[in-house]
Amino acid sequence: MSTGTVSQLQTTKQRSSTSRTAYFATKRVIDVAVAIVCLVVLSPVLIVIAIAIAIDSRGPVIFRQARVRGRRVRGGEQQDTGTFLIWKFRTMEHGADSALHQEYITAYIRDDRDRLEALRPGRSANESFRPAHDPRVTRVGRVLRRLSLDEIPQLWNVVRGDMSLVGPRPPLPYEVALYSERDRRRLTTPQGITGW
Repeated sequence: MSTGTVSQLQTTKQRSSTSRTAYFATKRVIDVAVAIVCLVVLSPVLIVIAIAIAIDSRGPVIFRQARVRGRRVRGGEQQDTGTFLIWKFRTMEHGADSALHQEYITAYIRDDRDRLEALRPGRSANESFRPAHDPRVTRVGRVLRRLSLDEIPQLWNVVRGDMSLVGPRPPLPYEVALYSERDRRRLTTPQGITGW
């Protein structure tokens, strides 16, 4: 390979790196601006939901759970994955056991169709990512999940820099433990509220 070709490859790589940094910086500014506006505009809805949860069942209104973050940009540099606390409106009974969800995730990642059918009777393989008829979910929680309103507090995670508005959903640590090397590629970008 000639010196000129090597120089061109290095220049292209530098431009690509600069372009990627600019992309993530711009994305971050948009994420924060949109998240703050949404939190302000939706504040009356947040209050109503909080009151409904408090009346419906005992326990905290906000549910926090450790999730694995994707790479994020801080100070122009990408940081490796780690965990953070995701914020959601609580949709389950306080202190609900996670064993059912772990069983579901294991069956989903391992593509165990029989077990998935048992956990989601009558649903197609691509219809839902949640077990059907989960006994841990509260009455208000069912409505919040159906309308995805339980996810609104994650706007605070966006403001904090834990998540982005758009990106793959942040997985649970026990989910990542089942990932193949190929699956781990989803952690190379900031995790988001919207999913793919």
